[in-house]
Amino acid sequence: MIALLALAVAAVVGAEWPRLTARYGGEARERRARARRKAEWKVVRTETEEFAASVERDLAELPTIEESDRRKR
Repeated sequence: MIALLALAVAAVVGAEWPRLTARYGGEARERRARARRKAEWKVVRTETEEFAASVERDLAELPTIEESDRRKR
């Protein structure tokens, strides 16, 4: 009986081995570690990005000549 039980357990472990290694194996540890590191990352805006955003805001606020105003001139 014990031998049959041991064989059944071995068969189940053998069948589930790919799923177990995907969840608890070395690659899974690396994925979890990478996810932890990425969670600590912060987005840092550079001066170039701030300058570009400022220029875009300034351009959006400039008055424009409408198409009908161009025809009148």
